[in-house]
Formats: sequence, structure tokens, C-alpha cells
Amino acid sequence: MDEVTQRALQVATERGASYADTRTVRRLNERITVRTGRVAGVSRREDEGFGVRVLVDGAWGFASSCRLTTAEAERVAAQAVRIARASAQAMRRSVVLDGRPPQQGRFETPVAVDPFAVPLERKVEDLLLADSAMRSAAPLAFAESTYRAHREWKTYADSAGSDISQVITHAGAAIEANAVAGDEHQRRSYPDPDGGMRAGGYERVRELDLVGHAGRIAEEAVALLTAPQCPAGRRTIVLDPTQLYLQIHESCGHPAELDRVFGSEASYAGTSFLTLDRLAEGFRCGSDLVEIVADATAPGGMGTFGWDDEGVPAQTVTLVHEGTFVGYLSSRETAPRIGRTSSGAMRADGWNRIPLIRMTNINLLPRPGRSLEEIIAETEDGLYLVTNRSWSIDDRRLNFQFATELAYEIRGGKLGRLLRNPTYTGITYEFWRSCDAVADGRSYRMLGTPNCGKGEPSQEGHVGHACSGARFRDVQVGVGRW
Repeated sequence: MDEVTQRALQVATERGASYADTRTVRRLNERITVRTGRVAGVSRREDEGFGVRVLVDGAWGFASSCRLTTAEAERVAAQAVRIARASAQAMRRSVVLDGRPPQQGRFETPVAVDPFAVPLERKVEDLLLADSAMRSAAPLAFAESTYRAHREWKTYADSAGSDISQVITHAGAAIEANAVAGDEHQRRSYPDPDGGMRAGGYERVRELDLVGHAGRIAEEAVALLTAPQCPAGRRTIVLDPTQLYLQIHESCGHPAELDRVFGSEASYAGTSFLTLDRLAEGFRCGSDLVEIVADATAPGGMGTFGWDDEGVPAQTVTLVHEGTFVGYLSSRETAPRIGRTSSGAMRADGWNRIPLIRMTNINLLPRPGRSLEEIIAETEDGLYLVTNRSWSIDDRRLNFQFATELAYEIRGGKLGRLLRNPTYTGITYEFWRSCDAVADGRSYRMLGTPNCGKGEPSQEGHVGHACSGARFRDVQVGVGRW
């Protein structure tokens, strides 16, 4: 790989590139699905290749290949230069990169139990046990248990002298209980609807205790069939971490991506309401309790790494400080345009995609003083919303609607009736300004999604979100029904 990498960089610079970098990536993915007592699918996929990115006359060029030979490295590097030179003819703004010293080193996700070394039979058995526990607890229409593991070996080098290697491992599992009566369908999932993945190995699956939670999940799914419909109105709501993490992802993480602000993503992922003037004016996008950081060093997060795909070290960047918008997710190209340096947020979906600005771990920091249970106990009248079911948000990430799998009434500080089909809607900055309580570290959990979509051609990103639960006042709820 070193020979392929160095030859690609050499050819690129010889052909006129003022800057060049190359990434070699090997990926291994495994997935198992058990559905209602039967193995519904087992897959294991591996791919490998390299990509070369170059700057020529102030414009980017990129090319890639799955053939790892020096001759192919020469061809791909030359192709990337030709693409960049052609792109320069239609360039609106020359690319200027921020300055940083070359990087060398190695990073590896801490793994206690290698998920790819655990026998397939053991993994299937764990899912079958969880499936059986769900179906034994309640009369379900169908049940599903899934397991996923992802490993990525990456090497990065650039013409400035960087030389980096990383091994990233993510693993997790989830269960889902589905109950049906007539035309009414209700589901409950655990630990979250995005598959329960975190950075680490098979220990992440064992920590979830799927069997131990299976009975509760199944019983709640059946109980939702006859639960009262969530009423409409303006209410106080308390969001469980299993819902709050996706609220953070959609209404806080995406609008903080600086390429969206500049319009690079307008055709697919939309733009952002967090425009440059709002950074300059110190825009109030939340209450004083809202502290949001992008932390690529957080333990267990799917957005944790040693360096991004531009060779920028992992770091923690504040996006919202005490309710005031203060920073973006950025790259070496976009950050200088606002007088800053890269936040280390560039990542690519494999070897044949150019890096894009992606969320790392976008976390709502806990506030000391009150647990999530204590926040509920001091809420006189409201709703406790648990686990995302669906979502919708406009292309500026401003107007949103979310539905959760269930809600509990809060009356006199106690959880009361179970309610079905709860929804809530709002405007992002008004919603976060209404936050009057954030729970402490006792309920702080790292969650996330392995399928965040962005870019054309589309790329999937693994991102993390840690939060502890929070309360919001005067929110419109109960505005829709399946």
C-alpha cells in the first residue's frame, strides 16, 4: 500500500497538482436478521480500493480504483489531475486550504471482543433468544432482531508529508416488536430505531441485554393497540434520549454543516437556516441550558476517530454555547472562508467517494443538578415521549415534525396513561429556546445513526449523538395520526 500511495502522490505532483492526498480503504460489513423465529438473512461484504484527490489551478479533481497496483496508481493520479484541470475552467472560487502541520500516527477503536471473530452460530443464537423472548411475552404479529458490524482499515497520506493509519470498528444489535389489530399497527424497538450501533466490538451487543428488554418491548407494542390516541394541543414535553438524539441530529447537526451554508449541498441535503450573518450576530438558537458540541473524541461514538479524511486531528468544537450559535462543522477548504481552521469533520463513504463535511458526535451536554426522573417528577402536566418513529424537516432544517413510538402522560409529576401515535412539531430555534431543563449525567447515553445520507452520488455516514433527556415548554403535540 505504501508503494501505491507514494506513487500516486508523486505522479499527481509531477503532473501539476499543488496539493494531493490519497486514501486506501478496506471495509468489512456483516449483518444478520432474525424475523419471527427464523433467520431471514445473513450477509458479509468486503471491498477495498483507493482514491486520489488533487488541487490543480485552484480546483479539485478526484479519481479512484479497486486495483491496487502501482500502474493503476499512476493512471488514477493522472486522471484526477485531468479532472481538476477541466474543473478549473468552470471554477467560481479558487480553493484555499487552511494551514496545518503534517500528521503521522495510528488510531484504533478500542475493542474488547472482536465481532468478526465471534462464531456466526453464537451471534444467530443471541438474536433467536431475543426473538423468542419477545414472542413469548405477548401476541405479536411479527418480531425482528438485527445485528450489524462494520470495520474499516484506512491509510491516508498527502503531499505535505502526512502518513496516517486507522482501524475503525462499530457493532450493535436491536430488537423490534410489531403488534397488529385490524388496521392498527404499533411497534416498539430497543435500544433505538437505528440499530443500536456504537464504536466498539461485540461487547456492545452484550451490554444491551436484548433478552432482558424483550418482554417489556413486546408488551408495550401490544398495549399501544388499545391505548388512547395522543390528544392535540400545546403541552410541556420531556424527550427521552431515544428521541432527543434524532432531534439533535436533524435540527442541530445538519444545519451546522458549513458546506450546506455555502450551498454545496442544496440539490440533495438542502441548505441551512444557520447562515453566516447569524454566526456574526451571536444568534440565540436555544435557551441558556443548551450546550452542543461536536466531539470526535467521545468514547463509544460512531463519529469518533483519530483523524478525519483530510488528515485533521479529531477535536471537540462547540457549536452552541449556552444557547448562542458559535461554530460550524467545517473542512480545510470551508473554514478559511470564515476566518477559522478546519473542525476536522471531513469523511468519505469508502474509497470511491470524495470526502464531505459530516457530523462527528454531536452531543447535547448534560446539566448537573437534576436527573431525568427528577425532571419528570417536577413536571405538573405534560408528556414523556420515547423512541423515534418517523420524522420530517424542511430543507433549511427549520420546520420539523417528529413522531415517537409511544408517550406517557405526566400528571402531578408521575407517569400516567400510555398514549399511542404521539407527534410534535415546531420551528427549530423556537423549540430549543423553550428548553427549560436538561438532565444530568445519570441518563447521559451515546446513541447515533449508521445511515446518515448526504451527497451526490449518495454517501452514508456513521455519526454519534450523546444526550441525557430534556424538557421543552409550550410545544404543539398530537397533530397527526397513522
